Amino acid sequence: MDILEKLKILSDAAKYDVSCVSSGSSRSNKKKRLGSTASSGICHSFTADGRCISLLKILMSNYCVYDCAYCVNRVSNDVQRTSFSPEEIADLTINFYRRNYIEGLFLSSGIIRTPDNTMELINSALRLLREKYGFNGYIHTKIIPGTDKRLIEEAGMLADRVSVNVELPSSKGLKLLAPQKSEKSIILPMNFLKERITDYNIERKKFKKIPSFVPAGQSTQLIVGATNDRDVKVLKLSESLYRKYGMRRVFYSAYVPVSNSPVLPVQKPPLLREHRLYQADWLLRFYGFSADELLNSSNPDFDKYIDPKCDWALRNLDKFPVEVNKASYRTLLRVPGIGVQSARKIIAARKFHSLDFDNLKKMNIVLKRAQFFITCKGKCRNGIKMEREFIRWNLIAEKGFEDKSGEAFVQPSLFGQKALEETVITV
Repeated sequence: MDILEKLKILSDAAKYDVSCVSSGSSRSNKKKRLGSTASSGICHSFTADGRCISLLKILMSNYCVYDCAYCVNRVSNDVQRTSFSPEEIADLTINFYRRNYIEGLFLSSGIIRTPDNTMELINSALRLLREKYGFNGYIHTKIIPGTDKRLIEEAGMLADRVSVNVELPSSKGLKLLAPQKSEKSIILPMNFLKERITDYNIERKKFKKIPSFVPAGQSTQLIVGATNDRDVKVLKLSESLYRKYGMRRVFYSAYVPVSNSPVLPVQKPPLLREHRLYQADWLLRFYGFSADELLNSSNPDFDKYIDPKCDWALRNLDKFPVEVNKASYRTLLRVPGIGVQSARKIIAARKFHSLDFDNLKKMNIVLKRAQFFITCKGKCRNGIKMEREFIRWNLIAEKGFEDKSGEAFVQPSLFGQKALEETVITV
């Protein structure tokens, strides 16, 4: 099989893995070295200055000795199989880079014979890139669960980011759909990586020439919809991964039906659910929310029609409205329609004069949501009622609240809840 045919097969096999973005790794070009790494994302991600950059995303092999029910590359699936050699991967990456197709590499693999054997092949490819070709660009690689610590350490020295995929939110789901994997084989590498990253960071403060170890941190992926785990379970697991293992990112992948296994759902990928989890993940990372605030046993899943922040605000109307001219930065962050940058703008602007709704509009605050939860100079916007159903219907009705006649926009009864459920969720 020629190299182009292999590339077609193994790049297509890698498309289900979404955890392939770089963030936080920065390494400038060096004399007699090829490439560099910018500090904000590769693989069709956008940098802080608006650039879109990409990487070569492939599997080393789609041969796999595991039979995970949710995976297209499982051993029982009848698909065309092939593998790259370490030399072919290095050659492809360098040639693609020289043609300006990519700025880095994302490399994963099926399990070839054993986890250690697979990881040795991956590391061989990375060594060729770093040592033979002098490639200084971004590399993200997967750590195979069950791999020896020595091989994990070597991968950490060669790659910018590594990831150990959790895949399923519960040990019960893992046992049902991926019986050859175990929670222990996934958690141990994560913990080892966290400890080594901490050790290297301490050493780098003492000695300038200590080599970097996984400078862009570690990430993981959770499959959403392959099991009956509720959103609250997924979100609490993500929160735990951020706190215990210092994850840089947790990625969510809507389950795509690739198997006719009776234990798997036959449905369209739950893309809206994936979207809601990403929104909630952002709230955990940047807005100071906890998983228990967003979901609990009484509300185990996210609302289909409004985002998690609005849903939380509607369940906590006793905390609103807040006065934008007096509220703290942390309080402003909890107002729907006010983000991190918007809250900073408000804090800075009100030092010079009191703000009203027109001022907020000029500052590009999302008033179609924020107006229901704030006051300016002690006054609510005309026609606003602090009633849950009133606010909910206006938030659902995408046009928002129009303050022209002094009366609130209320969704007509002709477009009731039943019709809404039948038409809104089209993903």
